[in-house]
Amino acid sequence: MAEKINNKKVFFNPFSKDNPVIVQVLGICSCLAVTAKLEPAIVMGISVIAVLVFSNVIISLIRNTIPTNIRIIVQLVVVAGLVVIVDQLLKAYAYDVSKQLSVFIGLIITNCILMGRLEAFAMSNKPWPSFLDGIGNGIGYTIILVIVAFFRELLGSGTLLGYQVIPQSFYDVGYVNNGLMILPPMALIVVACIIWVHRIYNKDLQED
Repeated sequence: MAEKINNKKVFFNPFSKDNPVIVQVLGICSCLAVTAKLEPAIVMGISVIAVLVFSNVIISLIRNTIPTNIRIIVQLVVVAGLVVIVDQLLKAYAYDVSKQLSVFIGLIITNCILMGRLEAFAMSNKPWPSFLDGIGNGIGYTIILVIVAFFRELLGSGTLLGYQVIPQSFYDVGYVNNGLMILPPMALIVVACIIWVHRIYNKDLQED
């Protein structure tokens, strides 16, 4: 008899306890690439949520008809089709952000979070749990993206969502933006700090 799925855990665990970025260490590349500013990070997060939710549900619906030996190809085709739709919608309705994200929207196809959830969850569960798993992991991923982008834009540019946050008076007395925060390696350092803080408060994740 199949183990009963706890929908609450499926949805909420990826926010913290089983977060795809800071626990499973997946999707790190996009954390480095699109978090210099908050706006593209939010848009990337929403895009990943949309693709992950719909691909999870689609694969779950057709899982019993997919031959085992071509399941990865089918998953890639589904994800690629959804990514094309998201890319075209961004170009139509958020062109400036689409330009900032550049090729990274297309690279959602290779995001290991998506393929991991399709293979590990959607292929063996019904559509509703798969929907919850997709949206939970998508939100968990987006939370980390937004946190990293918040600190990088604030400390690196003195702005948030393009609006000046640090008062001009600070600059008048000698405050200088930290240009290092805009460089990709700093995203890795910020993620490492988040992992450190997260594991302080989650003792069960600490290695002996």
